Amino acid sequence: LGVNTMHKPLMKIRAALKLLALSVTVVMFMLVSMTSVASTADDVAEGKKLAFDRSKGNCLACHAMEGGDLAGNTGPPMIMMQARYPDRSNLSQQIADPTIRNPNTLMPPFGRHGILTDTEIEKITTYLLTL
Repeated sequence: LGVNTMHKPLMKIRAALKLLALSVTVVMFMLVSMTSVASTADDVAEGKKLAFDRSKGNCLACHAMEGGDLAGNTGPPMIMMQARYPDRSNLSQQIADPTIRNPNTLMPPFGRHGILTDTEIEKITTYLLTL
């Protein structure tokens, strides 16, 4: 047997292994993406619920928001949030402790005062960025 006759089966095996590795990578990516989309959808729904909850986020006390009833007008309307807060962390920080950016704000520091947990703030942030 020559080197060429042994080399061809090895090349086929190597190509098959590369294809298998690529297929596994694609499947893993799809699973991670599906999980991410599902959790994001859940986070949006939970964030909206928290934002509208008069005993938790209570965003409607001061802000007009799509789908909200009896909205206040002390704070700016929650529109075009992605454009206003392209950096997600800035919006989360604004909810957690707005006094960092504006010591004279009327907005309560929901995170610093323990009104909302970090997880709840992140869910509200996820929701607000859909507006």
